[in-house]
Amino acid sequence: MFDKVRQLFKSKEDPRLVFMREHQLEWDEARGYSVGGLVLNESLSERLEYFSNRRLKKFDDLKDLYFAAMLINEKIDLEIATGRYVARLGNSQENLHEFKGIIALLGEYYRQFIREKR
Repeated sequence: MFDKVRQLFKSKEDPRLVFMREHQLEWDEARGYSVGGLVLNESLSERLEYFSNRRLKKFDDLKDLYFAAMLINEKIDLEIATGRYVARLGNSQENLHEFKGIIALLGEYYRQFIREKR
């Protein structure tokens, strides 16, 4: 009977892997995080640096990203509200909403699976 129970729990997939697969989130040691095939450090690091007031340059440290998310979201909302998009970053309302979604996704991943539970 204990073997059946043990097999039942073994067959369940790791929730972390399920989350990553459902959200197309991947981690590569050399390149960092990617979402839906988009390597964040290669394509969005300049935007991250701008919206974090140069505190963050890469998406590798999810703890720092999690705590900077409020500032990043406020700056994104302000840019969308004013309609004055930073041209050198190629910002538009659509890609800023996507960027905000990526920040939220990484924050949720950090909160659920990396942050120490008390």
